[in-house]
Amino acid sequence: MLDIKFIRENPELVKQAVANKNEKADIDQILEIDRQRRNIIADVEKLKALRNSASEQIAVKKRNKQDAEADIAQMKEVGEKIAQFDAELRTIEDELERLLKWVPNVPHPSVPVGKDEKSNITVKEWGRVPQYSFNLMTHWELGEKLNIMDLPAAAKVAGSGFYVLRGIGAKLQRALVNFMLDTHSKDGFTELHVPYLANAETMTGTGQLPKLAEDMYKIQDENLYLIPTAEVPVSNLHRDDILSEDRLPLCYVAHTPCFRREAGAAGKDTRGMIRVHQFDKVELVKIVHPDKSYDEHETLLQQAEKIIQALKIPYRVRLLATGDLSFAGAKCYDIEIWAAGLGKYLEVSSVSNFESFQARRMNTRFRDKDKKMQFVHTLNGSGVALPRLIIAVLENNQTEYGAIIVPEALRPYMGGLTEIIKSE
Repeated sequence: MLDIKFIRENPELVKQAVANKNEKADIDQILEIDRQRRNIIADVEKLKALRNSASEQIAVKKRNKQDAEADIAQMKEVGEKIAQFDAELRTIEDELERLLKWVPNVPHPSVPVGKDEKSNITVKEWGRVPQYSFNLMTHWELGEKLNIMDLPAAAKVAGSGFYVLRGIGAKLQRALVNFMLDTHSKDGFTELHVPYLANAETMTGTGQLPKLAEDMYKIQDENLYLIPTAEVPVSNLHRDDILSEDRLPLCYVAHTPCFRREAGAAGKDTRGMIRVHQFDKVELVKIVHPDKSYDEHETLLQQAEKIIQALKIPYRVRLLATGDLSFAGAKCYDIEIWAAGLGKYLEVSSVSNFESFQARRMNTRFRDKDKKMQFVHTLNGSGVALPRLIIAVLENNQTEYGAIIVPEALRPYMGGLTEIIKSE
């Protein structure tokens, strides 16, 4: 959430941010409600000052045995007026807070301006796209041939947008999860196990609600949602906390399933594991000092890259343009990995800096060396998401005879297995 004072002092900047992010928040309406709120506060303060002064005069009259009934009656009217103003103020403040929740974060100056992903900029490429002397198969073809993936069974159990991994396929996913958790933990990230359900306050804290309500799975008759990413519960662990400056940065890693309705993605990438409603992900979260957040953003990107490099998967890093940037994001890098069978890059990680946007919603602060209260900056990045990572591992490491060469980094996690062949 943006500070109303920041909006008041930078209305044109915020309006431009709304436009650049393809959002529709009415900044003029917010400023008008804020003006009304401040006027009411001023009126209430004048009446309270009058009441305090009159109360002293009434006390003096009573001590001097003077008649104070008229003054008391007048103050009763003042009290009723204050109560009326207080009720109006609560209503206006509730409306102001509701509208502020629909105002997106302001993009960092380094973010390119553009209405969609076509304006994203490639800032890094790593590895060479491999060449093959045989016809490549897609991951769903490989999964069926090797009996490690069962899409029809998943559709029977849950419908479209789900997958079943079988035998070595399931072991491959578990190996990837353990490899990523071990890698990040060794680099100083504290591993967490968190709830897979979160209440509305938690979803609001990280910016999923109210903006992304249609993409959420809500539990009927409960104030609970299935989490879309571990970012939500992990970041909110410090909601309403006041941290000491010497604790920063806080670095967390968590593996969870993720649940997304993908309400706005009907018909996109429906085959195989490319776009699904439930998937596993290893998530990285940093809670940092505002002065260091953009340095921390770069190191968080490198942490996610470390996984992909270890698996020797070619990838590129894209700096997202304003129109492709998330509602809460100030700056974001996407990591896209090469999938040989599909012949294209797939996004496998988004590494975002939210600055103080989420922290204001969560009321997560720290006390600096001068004992002044400040909001922390929050960052998160996939470290990384499983389905598309599995796609790349299968498609990039396939052989002419239909087996899959297990990447060296994963072999210790797969009992020394070097090759995936047909599973019984």
